[in-house]
Amino acid sequence: MTTDKKIEVDISTLHPLSPEIMKNQATINLGTIGHVAHGKTTVVKAISGVQIKFRNELIRNITIKLGYANAKIYKCDNPDCPRPDCYKSFGSGKEDNPPCPRPNCGGTLQLLRHVSFVDCPGHDILMATMLNGAAVMDAVLLLIAGNEPCPQPQTSEHLAAIEIMKLKDIIILQNKIDLIRESSAKEQYKQIKNFVQDTIAKDAPIIPTSAQLGCTIDNLRGGVAGGSLLQGILRVGDEIEIRPGDVGTKEGRIRCTPLRTKILSLMAEENKLDFAIPGGLIGIGTKIDPALCRGNHLVGHVIGAVGKLPDIFIEIEINYFLLRRLLGVRVSETQQQTSSISALEKNEILLVNIGSTTTGGRVLTVRGDLAKIQLQNPVCTEVGEKIALSRKVQDHWRLIGWGEIKRGTVVPIEK
Repeated sequence: MTTDKKIEVDISTLHPLSPEIMKNQATINLGTIGHVAHGKTTVVKAISGVQIKFRNELIRNITIKLGYANAKIYKCDNPDCPRPDCYKSFGSGKEDNPPCPRPNCGGTLQLLRHVSFVDCPGHDILMATMLNGAAVMDAVLLLIAGNEPCPQPQTSEHLAAIEIMKLKDIIILQNKIDLIRESSAKEQYKQIKNFVQDTIAKDAPIIPTSAQLGCTIDNLRGGVAGGSLLQGILRVGDEIEIRPGDVGTKEGRIRCTPLRTKILSLMAEENKLDFAIPGGLIGIGTKIDPALCRGNHLVGHVIGAVGKLPDIFIEIEINYFLLRRLLGVRVSETQQQTSSISALEKNEILLVNIGSTTTGGRVLTVRGDLAKIQLQNPVCTEVGEKIALSRKVQDHWRLIGWGEIKRGTVVPIEK
């Protein structure tokens, strides 16, 4: 049974580190990135206790889709409790201020942060999925396996992606340290420092680790949407709309009809919320047909207050910048010349990542570092938004650069 009573919240008192917020809702998104099989999903499970692989991924031992999990991070209030044992992590449903599990400690664990993990696939053919995850990340854990030379192809490509997204808070995990000798770990540490010296991660701490040693939502009616709130506040009972929504054509032109619905419930994993603030991942229970939310049908759509969302574009004009060379592709010294990235060409097809949306795009015009791109699918976005550009190389989509939206052609809204 739902109520139409408006939930009153004093926004001026809200803060991501407020105990009353953190006990229920994650307030920061941490991405796990890096080459395939370097331990990203295992690290998330070790910290959160949540196995986030889908069944077919477990069988194939590979991450294909973005994975999500929440975790609470605590520190013991006993000053004699030594590091790192004084820090503990649990799933999102852990009670407030549990006793420290260290024998004979007697301290109480104090909640420091409530975080959401966005676990990205590391396989080269799934780069577009990784870019979708990067759109909501606040900080990242870059996983580098200690038993392989650094960098591997997608180590380079993922690092380039977060540079495009201007993510500056990075921690490097030198994982699988249990599989190598101390001398090998020290040698690879030098490789890592050399690899990141001219990148956004040049000052990132490098932490040796071994990840291996290291819910159901009830009573939700209608479709459930998941994602991260970027600004404002959502309350149970709010009227919301989803853009682009229903996409069709009328008189030969694309038209969009945003979906309008009501928030029936808000969840942060097992925690029910009366309201949600920016940061972390949440689930939104709505009245829309559940079939619309199945199979990632609404991935890339944007939810917000009715009439307050950005425009929907079918063409965009961008100021673009290309990487110096292809990343994530193994090439010999004799092939170095062919790994350089040529300028955009009229009529070529690109893969375009805008926020959490991935769509095809055809280059209509190119003039210097300006280009106009016709999108395969309409996208709800705004001027100033950063986008990633990929080109098909050797049958795989490879990141070639990024751009910023300057203007575009707006799709008419059907009421």
